Amino acid sequence: MLKKKKTKNQIILGSFAAAFSVVVFAGLMADKHIATVEAAQINESVVEGEVLNVQLDEALGEENLSQEAVTELIAVDETLEATGESSEETCGAVVTLYDSPLVMYASDTVNVRSGAGTDFAKLGRIAWGSELSVLGVTDNNWYEISYGDSVGFISGDYVTSEIPSVPYLFVGDSRTVQLEMAVGDSDKAYVAKVGEGYSWFKNTALTEIQEYAGNGTTMIINFGVNDLANASKYISLINSYIDVWDAAGITVYYSSVTPVGSYPTVTNAQIENFNSRLQSELDPRIKWIDSYSYLTQTGFNTADGLHYDKSTYQNLYSYYMSVVATDV
Repeated sequence: MLKKKKTKNQIILGSFAAAFSVVVFAGLMADKHIATVEAAQINESVVEGEVLNVQLDEALGEENLSQEAVTELIAVDETLEATGESSEETCGAVVTLYDSPLVMYASDTVNVRSGAGTDFAKLGRIAWGSELSVLGVTDNNWYEISYGDSVGFISGDYVTSEIPSVPYLFVGDSRTVQLEMAVGDSDKAYVAKVGEGYSWFKNTALTEIQEYAGNGTTMIINFGVNDLANASKYISLINSYIDVWDAAGITVYYSSVTPVGSYPTVTNAQIENFNSRLQSELDPRIKWIDSYSYLTQTGFNTADGLHYDKSTYQNLYSYYMSVVATDV
């Protein structure tokens, strides 16, 4: 159930003011100074608590004001102080609070702002999958959350009630392991192991993929450099899973095997043959990333002929993201 809105209810305060006038008149002796509070005087300024504060100060100065009336007036004043200024002034929108905080999650790495809109200052960033303590929702679809010792606001486009699927999932061998070392994992996950190929992909990686990937996940697969002779097996296995991945809302890419330098057991001619077969025979729903041509054209640095330096992996990652962004 939703809690009452932060904006103060003028009608309730007006009714209270009228009732309070009756209590004051009934409780005062005839020969004492009479303090009156007329409901007609309860106007726009009551919403900000100004008139009520003046009435409280005057009422507390009356010797014969009943204790019950004072108690009621103080209670309303404290309620106004607790709610603070109208949400229109503090965050740019009307906030409806929940009875108690809800546990929700960030569905992407997202900015936390001081108000409910991109025009407000950034307070920081929250990573994909972070658990959020959500206090309420605004009328323009932003969420008010607990943030440090205060509160912040996150766009509702990046908040979900369930633990979200990872936005990007990279699946592969040692080159994917080193990609993770170069670019990090703040909004992405990796299913990868050094020296592995088709057998590990089939027997281990496919199961681990289910733990990360779901609706909205972009998955980039990059196997083959360790077992280029298994092109047919890769094609058959991946094509057999595309129905499952597609139904789950996973967008699948296959990144071509990237070039090697001087390496004793692998040649670029073998890599080109492997890439050609996969590109032509994979199901059309599997999008192709020609990272081989990209690195061949832009250049790469490798110390052992097989693996790249950090800057090359960072460039490769940027290329991946550019291809994905173009397809959105």
